[in-house]
Amino acid sequence: MAAAAAAAATVLIARIPATKTTTVTRCSALPYLPPRFSTPSFSTSVKQFQESRKSLLQTRATSSEETSTTDPSELFTDLKQKWDALENKSTVLLYGGGAIVAVWLSATLVGAINSVPLLPKIMELVGLGYTGWFVYRYLLFKSNRKELATDIEEIKKKISGTE
Repeated sequence: MAAAAAAAATVLIARIPATKTTTVTRCSALPYLPPRFSTPSFSTSVKQFQESRKSLLQTRATSSEETSTTDPSELFTDLKQKWDALENKSTVLLYGGGAIVAVWLSATLVGAINSVPLLPKIMELVGLGYTGWFVYRYLLFKSNRKELATDIEEIKKKISGTE
């Protein structure tokens, strides 16, 4: 035990680099590492690369419209006006609470499924299969993309109640 502590102490002692005029006595049986070559370090080469890249990619984004900053008090007054305009506040609170519970429940369910050994890989395969089918069905051909866009617009109209 004492030998292990002594070996650990010799490893933890800070090494002073040896110069031509000073002599350092070695307390360890481990050999020294070979000296580093005088090549530029990684951080300096990265900095040089970034500087050269900045000079190549200097662009400026401009806008013809004036930029508007959102005032937090204006945001809160808008929210307060919308909240006061609601008729069924209890329904909104109920839906909001239900959404929070649904997110929590789904996170718990995913965690339980993830703990079963083979089931996560099967779920990944199902997800990959469905993604492949969706790409083939809706995204691969132009006419199918138009169909998807019209379906999304119909759903938006149903949700907003303008239909």
